[in-house]
Amino acid sequence: MSSVDLQSLRDNPDIRLEPGDEHDVMVLSMGPQHPSTHGVLRVMLRLDGETVVTAEPEIGYLHTGIEKQAENLFWQQAVTVVDRADYLAPLSNSLCYVLAAEKLLGIEDIPARARVLRVMFTELTRIASHLVWLGTHCLDLGAQSIFFYAFEMRERILSIMEFVTGARMHQSWFRIGGLAIDVPAGFLEKMDDFIDRFVERLNDMRAIVERNVIIVDRLVGVGTIKQEEAIAWGLTGPPLRATGIAYDVRRVHPYCDYETYDFDVPTQTAGDCYARFLVRLAEMYQSWRIIKQARERFPSGPVTIDDRKIVPPPKTEIQHSMEALIHHFKLVSSGFGVPEGHIYQAVESPRGEMGMYVTSAGGNKPWRVRWRPPSFYHTQALKRLAPGNLIADVVAIIGSMDPVFGDVDR
Repeated sequence: MSSVDLQSLRDNPDIRLEPGDEHDVMVLSMGPQHPSTHGVLRVMLRLDGETVVTAEPEIGYLHTGIEKQAENLFWQQAVTVVDRADYLAPLSNSLCYVLAAEKLLGIEDIPARARVLRVMFTELTRIASHLVWLGTHCLDLGAQSIFFYAFEMRERILSIMEFVTGARMHQSWFRIGGLAIDVPAGFLEKMDDFIDRFVERLNDMRAIVERNVIIVDRLVGVGTIKQEEAIAWGLTGPPLRATGIAYDVRRVHPYCDYETYDFDVPTQTAGDCYARFLVRLAEMYQSWRIIKQARERFPSGPVTIDDRKIVPPPKTEIQHSMEALIHHFKLVSSGFGVPEGHIYQAVESPRGEMGMYVTSAGGNKPWRVRWRPPSFYHTQALKRLAPGNLIADVVAIIGSMDPVFGDVDR
């Protein structure tokens, strides 16, 4: 291609080809079945040799209509479908939703034990999600052993999830007003074992990959974006913090008492794939710090509010009280009403700022549940990140953005 060089495309991906250059361009469909697109993404690439000229992501192959499903379920029932959007961070999804519903209901007195458990399990979810990213991203780059290290530790987290909630994924454990059930006996021992093991295993994984020559060569200087562009493209989470902006919802708009926890917000300044790689590795350590603090302050007490109009009575009470039985029947058969209003609630998911705009018309079902999915914005940024790089670099760029397509398509 005579008029456009590699660096020009990297600096200005919106550059247009001259009419005489079009005959040198090949159109290649990458995906949606390609294993390195991390789900069902199709990227239409226009190539000059092996250099990407333009990249157009096409989405919608995993559309589930979760937003509309939530609007046809009782407020409490909607947790089960919300969990399934970002399927690698189900508890982050449900936390965002229940916090929004609780604000509409004016609930401010969630028991301390429930708040601590919410923090503990969303941070476990963050680590588990990042471990999937680490294993699959390195597998895309040709490193195999790290995949087994990462998934072995993730298996420990999923075992804790199953022990407490009965489900490895899509736990639907967070509820409006608290938690579905309390943790069983033996939970703290399992958490102590995880806390003791994780840092050593994380250090092992970092020793394998952080300074690995092949991984560094594949990631440094690839998919670079500047701060101003990252903001303009709507990036949040690790892709934004990799440009040097320490924006974290847990710090900027605290929820679940995050302002009382001591943790750092890891940043890098290069804005490339390697910077995003380092940020996520550091984030796992910070999540471990938060979990450790939550374990140290673990309080006793109930895990739900004492409001029979919202939370079903315990089974022992139902057996002896007709009034409790009526409350239970009403909640199961018709749910509860939420006052008219609308709210935007954001949380820091493993991928970035996950927001929900929830509207109530005063009924027993949400009138609107609108997502602000971080993966959607990170996927569209491929238009900016891919041009000027090689085909093999597109794989690295997609992995570095860590999109989940249940989150994108909903």
